[in-house]
Amino acid sequence: MTKKDYFLLSQEEVLQDVDSSLAGLSSKEASDRLAKYGENMLQEGEKRSLLAKFLDQFKDFMIIILMAAAVLSVVVSYAEGHPEYHDAIMIMIVVLINAVLGIAQEAKAEEAVNALKKMASPLARVMRDGHTLSLKSEEIVVGDIVLLEAGDVVPADMRLLEVNTLKIEESALTGESVPVEKSLAIPNSEESGIGDRTNMAFSSTNVTYGRGLGVVVATGMDTEVGKIANMLVSEKESKTPLQENQDQLGKWLTILILVIAAIIFGIGLSQGRPATAMLLTAISIAVAAIPEGLPAISTIILALGTQSMAKQNALIRKLPAVETLGGTEIICSDKTGTLTLNQMTVEKVVYNNTIHNASEPIDLDLSVLKVMTLANDTKLSKEGQLIGDPTETALVQFALDKQLNLQEFLSAYPRVAEVPFESDRKMMSTIHPVNNAYLIATKGAPDILLTRCTHILDNGAVRPITDTDKDTLARLNHEMATQALRVLAMSYKEVDAVPSELTTEYVEQNMVFAGLVGMIDPERKEAADAIAVAKKAGIRTIMITGDHKDTAQAIAKRLGIIEENQEHAVLTGAELDAMSDEALRQHVEQYSVYARVSPEHKVRIVKAWQSHNKVVAMTGDGVNDAPSLKAADIGVGMGITGTEVSKGASDMVLADDNFKTIVAAVKEGRKVFANIQKAIQYLLSANLGEVMTLFVATMLGWTILEPIHILWINLVTDVFPAIALGLEETEKGVMTMKPRGKSSNFLSNGVGHSIIYQGILESLFTLGIFWYAKDHFGVPVAETMAFATLGLIQLFHAYNVKSVYQSLFSMNPFANKWLNYATIGSAAMLLIVMIVPGVNTFFSSSSLTLAQWGMVVGVAFAIVPVVEICKIVLRIAHKK
Repeated sequence: MTKKDYFLLSQEEVLQDVDSSLAGLSSKEASDRLAKYGENMLQEGEKRSLLAKFLDQFKDFMIIILMAAAVLSVVVSYAEGHPEYHDAIMIMIVVLINAVLGIAQEAKAEEAVNALKKMASPLARVMRDGHTLSLKSEEIVVGDIVLLEAGDVVPADMRLLEVNTLKIEESALTGESVPVEKSLAIPNSEESGIGDRTNMAFSSTNVTYGRGLGVVVATGMDTEVGKIANMLVSEKESKTPLQENQDQLGKWLTILILVIAAIIFGIGLSQGRPATAMLLTAISIAVAAIPEGLPAISTIILALGTQSMAKQNALIRKLPAVETLGGTEIICSDKTGTLTLNQMTVEKVVYNNTIHNASEPIDLDLSVLKVMTLANDTKLSKEGQLIGDPTETALVQFALDKQLNLQEFLSAYPRVAEVPFESDRKMMSTIHPVNNAYLIATKGAPDILLTRCTHILDNGAVRPITDTDKDTLARLNHEMATQALRVLAMSYKEVDAVPSELTTEYVEQNMVFAGLVGMIDPERKEAADAIAVAKKAGIRTIMITGDHKDTAQAIAKRLGIIEENQEHAVLTGAELDAMSDEALRQHVEQYSVYARVSPEHKVRIVKAWQSHNKVVAMTGDGVNDAPSLKAADIGVGMGITGTEVSKGASDMVLADDNFKTIVAAVKEGRKVFANIQKAIQYLLSANLGEVMTLFVATMLGWTILEPIHILWINLVTDVFPAIALGLEETEKGVMTMKPRGKSSNFLSNGVGHSIIYQGILESLFTLGIFWYAKDHFGVPVAETMAFATLGLIQLFHAYNVKSVYQSLFSMNPFANKWLNYATIGSAAMLLIVMIVPGVNTFFSSSSLTLAQWGMVVGVAFAIVPVVEICKIVLRIAHKK
């Protein structure tokens, strides 16, 4: 028998095991235990310094190679006697900007375990030395006897010893929206989940009703909430698909470029060229080819995506989460508060032996409405808020919605006596003066209350209740229960005087049956539509909840997560416990709903889907969701109902707690990924064009571009158009495509081969104009024409990459005003270094005639129609 099984022990066995008694511990014993086992607090994970986080930004392989090339270029040029710092300065500026952006995002992250600590009860009433004391929760130890009452936060895990109509709200821990009615009964099964351990009270949960007494059996990290804190500390952050793709692309490109640079260096040596000159050439090619601006550009595009999402109530905490959403294939969603309102609501009312929807008009004099309002302990605050048990507040809210003046009504029917609710009889009654008599209003469980009724209210007339009536009511009760409604019965009777004994035998007999009320935590109206849109986009929604199986199943059907005949797709926590991780991995695709689950279950479910190489998003608002939010590829917390713990473990927070917002965020994420792909296609095709131009020219013994030309082209034509491409609008049909998943990368969907053929075209055009101009105008003019052509080709080409397959002329080519501005600005900066006296000398540029400029512009523009022809071929091939 382990400590987690205290719920299976008798009170005597528990007290013996923790070496305590009903009188509590002595001060000395408590002090000794505190010194031995430590304070009742949650531990924090190891904190990383700001410097360590900053240095992490420089661990990227591509960044390391770039910094090495920068240092090497300075060293070699210095050895040559003419130090050059341009490349090194540009590289270090880009690298530094990237690091600052990265660290700024990480600095926004809250500490999840700190948020857990804040949930702890500040004070608790404890028995010490036979007296009741108020102590800080940190000072509580195993064996302490703690008193609980409405409004308290449970300070530690406790085995209950006394309960008096005690109800504890545990949704933050279990996900169940209705407060749990506590009892001293020992569960029948050793496999009972947290939500079924009714003789236990758990740390950080809230007492909503009644009183209780319990003995502490676990403190600090040994509590259920402590286990969650430990999972948060030990759970490793998984890299997002964006980070993995960028790492792979960077390594692949860098290795390839280093090989090319080495080959060019070797060829130059074999041609008898100076080693230092060829080393500088090789470094220039490496700098030209490596898209050093890519990390910064992708970061900027992601940051712009976060601004767009924020306007749609999706708040991004970690930049890569923007793109990850676009690749999401599975959304594991908590039910309570995410798919539902986390607010009990009356949905059906039965009177005159007929079910009525709550939306139908109702007579304010109807007895069922009066009883549900009178037999009710809900209080109305000064601010007009309803305070009390969620089930009871739902009944009062229903009356308010029907325009009942609550204060006038309660004043007209003051409560003069009551028989409080008790779990063994499952009823409560209140007594009110009315017309020189007294009205007894009783609400309770239908099966119990019906046995106390001898009459029934039928269309305003009271008549004896028949077996047919009882059969009809039993059928209606079952019908509502199968829809996951929580059903309560209402009855009443009038008596001449207040009963002499306020007991169930004297008060709750010979009642008149008034009706039934069915309540539920309803699904969000927009959630079903959002799930349908997600389904169309190839995204599967999985519902995970701490609620009972029937409730979960009914809500899932109403939301469209499962169909009418898919009951087999619902799995309980107990059934999940019986499955090994391997069995779950093999069968996880069969299940769409998980009921009565624990935090450990949620992490297992997320990881089972991830084992199928799926991109998994997890939404949630409770403490119990935090580990799975952290384990998922993207965790989505709730901004309104979410605990600070769940927000701290999330990558994204929904400001409106609306599942529909997730769908909007997915669409934005897909747009962001597509735009990053466009920037990559633009940058890599341009860089490939530069490398091939230099490679072929070196092979032919030509000096086609000076290092400063390459540097200026990279600086002017790479950055601004690439950023502008990140502001492209969403392409049509983006939410009808299947998710790209983890198997996809930045070069997927035609981007890879587009980079290759477009880079080759840029190189051929540049080499072609140099070859022609060299023979007709001389090498200096040919170099300038090649320089101008390569720069302008890239600017014209920016419009080609607005879509991989679609024709540029099937859309508005100039719809993106930022691309237009970037093109004009970059072209101006390119022209300045060729035509402004003094500046053109610094850039070794020759003056060109009008005819020569015409040739340059014509050849550069030719990239547009040639790529259009290639796209036609690609579209035909793609269809086939």
